[in-house]
Amino acid sequence: MPAITVAMITLNEQEAVGKVIAEIQAATAGHDVEILVVDSSKDRTPEIAAAAGARVVRQFPPQGYGRAMARALSEGRGEVVVTLDCDDTYPADRIPELAGMVLSGQYDLVNASRLEGKPASMPLANYLANWLFALVSWILLGIKTTDVHSGMRAYRRSMLDKVTFDPSGPALPVELMLKPALAGYRLAEVFIPYRDRIGVTTLGRWESTLWTFRRIFRLFWIRWQGPPAGVAAAPGA
Repeated sequence: MPAITVAMITLNEQEAVGKVIAEIQAATAGHDVEILVVDSSKDRTPEIAAAAGARVVRQFPPQGYGRAMARALSEGRGEVVVTLDCDDTYPADRIPELAGMVLSGQYDLVNASRLEGKPASMPLANYLANWLFALVSWILLGIKTTDVHSGMRAYRRSMLDKVTFDPSGPALPVELMLKPALAGYRLAEVFIPYRDRIGVTTLGRWESTLWTFRRIFRLFWIRWQGPPAGVAAAPGA
């Protein structure tokens, strides 16, 4: 069993997937790693990913972002699963750092926040919306974070096996972080740079916004079952 699974979901990412996999391989050279791609593309993405050395799981016809991400997390064989968007926006060279924080036994989940400041690559409306989501999560759930929508995180495999998530609809990353925090799992947050994407976004902005609030409000009652869980400061942060 590999120590680390780097898991990505892809939908017509043929322009970026080869570059991203090469960056992952360079960043994790010398580590025990598998690269997993859950793909729902109509273009050459799965062929390119497989040729580059990834294990490709086809989910076609597409079943939506949530179900694709749930499949990626469940299919990962590693002790820690690091998620990464396959559009070149996230820094693959930070994978060993995030995975190491979980493998050390100190944390169960490490969130890579894009929002230490406003990224030049992020539209102002998106930036403000992400801060609003984080603020609402703090007020309603008592969880201090800056980025509930980050596509780059490290999850402990044993935690994923114990916490159930609703894969229906968009905005699953929101629940993937907030629900473990409410359950008392140990979280850390580090800041990362966020780059311009390769290709065209498939995000449905308004649907994602509605689902974000739906997931937050649905978790609201959990806060009252016990003390709210915060986000621990990462070593050296």
